[in-house]
Amino acid sequence: MIIDTHCHAGQNWFLPIESLEFEMNQSGVDGAVLIQHGGTYDNDYLFVEAAKRGDRFKVVVLVDPVDSDPLGTLEKLSEQGAAGVRIAPDGEFNALSDVTEIWRKCGELGLVVSSIGDDKRFSSANFKKIIDDCPDTQIVIEHLAGVGIADAPYTDYKSALECAQRPNTTIKVPGLGEITSRPQILLPGFHFDNIPPLFEMAYEAFGADRMMWGSDYPPSAGREGYRNTLEGVRNHPAFASGSDIDWVLGKTAARVWGF
Repeated sequence: MIIDTHCHAGQNWFLPIESLEFEMNQSGVDGAVLIQHGGTYDNDYLFVEAAKRGDRFKVVVLVDPVDSDPLGTLEKLSEQGAAGVRIAPDGEFNALSDVTEIWRKCGELGLVVSSIGDDKRFSSANFKKIIDDCPDTQIVIEHLAGVGIADAPYTDYKSALECAQRPNTTIKVPGLGEITSRPQILLPGFHFDNIPPLFEMAYEAFGADRMMWGSDYPPSAGREGYRNTLEGVRNHPAFASGSDIDWVLGKTAARVWGF
């Protein structure tokens, strides 16, 4: 089973779910996690479309930071079938004096937190304390800790990878287009030059059984294309040993997200 753990669909921004399904079918992808995009707190489109398609999709929702009862809203979203909620490492909710409450509530409800941020925010002591204070909450760090296209010595990224010391964390592995610049001339064969050792560093910290591929479709269509986000991970030497690639492309996601 191949599972894409990070893709978007919508009626306002990005593309409808049918476009995602087409790309998945063309590339042999079995299931996907729909990640609500920033600023959209009405999650009905994702729920309705996912429900039409059996067990192929899981829904990750957003809760409005100005919601007067974010914990109550979270309970309702869980009852609607949410598999997770998206919260930034430094996210705040006006009605909560201690933001840890909502992270802890996710664990109580069996909701996964898909956390969006950059390597500086993931490296913070406050975020690591949240992880430590919520051991029953599964926390998935998005976009390879948001490292992006960076230069050595990767100080913040190295610190962010220390989150792997907490057993309730996993990390998403994006396409190569998120971590290295696209060639100026696009030759017929798919190829990136000068790929930094960021996958290898994450592998050393987390291990393959705590890593999961996420395409970031449709933004990734403008970088290398959906299929190439998959192929760039599938053919990466960091995952060439044993069953490592099976974990990264599906088994970790199936365990964490309940496919």
